[in-house]
Amino acid sequence: MKKDLKDIVLLGPAYPYRGGLAAFIETIAGKFRDQGKKTKIHTFTLQYPSILFPGKSQFSESSPPDNLIILRTINSVNPINWIRTGMRIKREKPDLLFMKYWLPLMAPCFGTIARITRKNGHTKVIVQLDNVIPHEKRPFDNLLTRYFIRSCDGFIYMSRQVKDDLDKFDSSKPSEFAPHPIYDLYGEPMEKNQAKAHLNLDRDTDYCLFFGFIRDYKGLDILIDAWRLLKDKGITADKKLLVAGEYYGDKEKYKEQIKVNGLENDIVLYDSFINDEDVKYFFSASSLLVQPYKTATQSGVTQIAYHFDLPMVVTDVGGLAELIPDDKVGYVTTPDAPHIAVAIEKYFLLEKENEFRSNLKTEKKRFSWENMTDKIENLYEKISR
Repeated sequence: MKKDLKDIVLLGPAYPYRGGLAAFIETIAGKFRDQGKKTKIHTFTLQYPSILFPGKSQFSESSPPDNLIILRTINSVNPINWIRTGMRIKREKPDLLFMKYWLPLMAPCFGTIARITRKNGHTKVIVQLDNVIPHEKRPFDNLLTRYFIRSCDGFIYMSRQVKDDLDKFDSSKPSEFAPHPIYDLYGEPMEKNQAKAHLNLDRDTDYCLFFGFIRDYKGLDILIDAWRLLKDKGITADKKLLVAGEYYGDKEKYKEQIKVNGLENDIVLYDSFINDEDVKYFFSASSLLVQPYKTATQSGVTQIAYHFDLPMVVTDVGGLAELIPDDKVGYVTTPDAPHIAVAIEKYFLLEKENEFRSNLKTEKKRFSWENMTDKIENLYEKISR
């Protein structure tokens, strides 16, 4: 007999915390709420100790989301808190505890809460896996991840690489594939010159966008070298690289690389976290998104580009190529400067922007939030039999 899913507790980053992880939890909670389900989010009182957080702030400057119950209950480094939170959710007996997993640092906290909650004999635990094996590896990652994986009943994965990594830890529990949905919380696309004017950008220049937290694995250094190659060929006379995001690492090495390559006047830097309400200006002002990642699983930035019908150049790492049909909505290439430069050059020389934008409008229909919620419900039914 089918078991209806009526009461869901979501656990993970949410307001007042910022970023794509929080946006995912809040959006999926809102979609379930709109379907008439009881939803509640447990988020952090402490997410990362400041000594472990590489950015300037963990907190959002935007307004809180409407009509969501968000409780700040979780301290990621306090075992007593994990026990209390687990006991609280255990007593409440929701049908589902839904979590998002992205970093082994969270494994002891989330795994303990899940283990305690499941002891009520009613609540099932499903986790949406951003990563199983992290991009930036540390000692004990596998040990921590194994502890967490064993605490769950089922898994949602968004790329084949994540499923392959999951199978190294557990291939027996039920899982479902659901591609990363398209974020629709950043407003509607704007006219390009209007967005450029808001950002004080030149209306006669084409901008290639690198967007999001700047970490080593995201390959900004490769893109800077590619831009030097394009400049040497005379491709960038009417083009500039727009880099928008907060550095989660050594900012100075990128500034030195830009200087050594003589690109100070070719790269526009917005060195800060981009608030939700400002995202539309960067994607609307740009002609192309470039994701020169060295490693990846999937990317929320890709889905923002889909929302704004912005063509992309991505590298063939992780699940990115699964999201971007080559020569249809963008180009897929290898993660090195010469090949990325060739892809950017081809995009502009062949004047692909209008064609790719038109294709994006059709292609993005497969990335719906309803598909994600359906897969979660299907998985819940499987593990409840």
